[in-house]
Amino acid sequence: MRGNNKYCVLFFILALGYSHLAAQPVITPDSTVSNYIIGEITITGNKKTRDEIILRELSFHKGESFTPEELTNRMEAGRKQLMNTALFHQVLVAAKDFNGNTINIQVDVKERWYLFPVPYFKPVDRNINQWLVEQKASFDRVNYGAKLTWNNATGRNDKFKLWLISGYTRQLSFSYDRLYIDRNMKLGASMSFAYGKNREINYNTVNDKQVFLKDPENYVRHFINGNIGISWRPAINTRHSFVICFNSEKVEDTIVTLNPDYFQPGQSRIGYPSFYYNMTHLHLDYIPYPTKGLGVKLSLSKNGLNSTINLWQLHVNTLAAIKLGPKTFSHIYTYGGIKLPFKQPWFNRRFLGYGDTYLQGYEYNVMDGVAGGFIKASLHQEFFSTRVRLPRGKNKPMLAIPFRVVGKDVW
Repeated sequence: MRGNNKYCVLFFILALGYSHLAAQPVITPDSTVSNYIIGEITITGNKKTRDEIILRELSFHKGESFTPEELTNRMEAGRKQLMNTALFHQVLVAAKDFNGNTINIQVDVKERWYLFPVPYFKPVDRNINQWLVEQKASFDRVNYGAKLTWNNATGRNDKFKLWLISGYTRQLSFSYDRLYIDRNMKLGASMSFAYGKNREINYNTVNDKQVFLKDPENYVRHFINGNIGISWRPAINTRHSFVICFNSEKVEDTIVTLNPDYFQPGQSRIGYPSFYYNMTHLHLDYIPYPTKGLGVKLSLSKNGLNSTINLWQLHVNTLAAIKLGPKTFSHIYTYGGIKLPFKQPWFNRRFLGYGDTYLQGYEYNVMDGVAGGFIKASLHQEFFSTRVRLPRGKNKPMLAIPFRVVGKDVW
């Protein structure tokens, strides 16, 4: 598989919604006091988000004892973790007042807008390069419709999504994800459902290129999938999830004629259960665009229970963000995956070039297989940052949206 270029340089503007407010240093009014006990934790600014959701993200609690230096570090870590929930534009964690060796803490937040009913428009090809160059920006290869995203729907950092999609794919789907369903705030639950159909389908790969069949009159693919899951978050940075899915897919007989190995020989319809275990460990300063830290994602799954579909999969992704200077940092991303047994129908052999598993310079190619991996790195330089202040109503605080202009060199 040949690439089109060795590296590429991208410039883009990031609307990060990231606050640079740091925690106020813990002031020691009495130098003879070596440890402070956490007193009251006062939360302000959260009109929608429940107090317990905010307290869950802090690495200190009422009654605990810390040295001034330890407490300062934990306050700053708590501020960053609250920003990583994506619930707030700004977060301030600071010492409020003292009473002897007891320190009271102030947590002030500015909430985001959580309800987003927006039009939906997206090319179906694997990346924008393929859609523009190979497909000539054809609107026949575009999905459009309406997408409703309701974050923090009940104030518990839960998420509801409803998609009504037409165009290349006709699809109705919804999902609901609630992080916490128990009193200890460690267990969560999720569910989703999707139904859709396509007039065009990628039915094979030839010379590392996708091959498609389109029928202007009929739908050549129908699919239904639904899942329920439970998650466990024992600590701040780590989350485990267990998901059970049911999948059903049907293709026209023409597809089986063109590629007898699409499913098992002679089959044009399959239905099978899937079981997933996923683990994420994200120790990053800012998850949407980290400048330092480490992230790990591991996925182990079993698709099918008989010879029709019999697939074990293991995928591991890592991201290391390395701070090189005040405005310079690097990302090192690795991926590895394996599918067992190695003998699989084409339906299960799609590997590199799909979703996030791609390499710059190979945007027009895919690679089928059952095992592989890669490593890629990028260098990032921030050129400047600014804040755009938005007008607010009378007697309301000014809202500022941060922007950062960053250059990225990928190799």
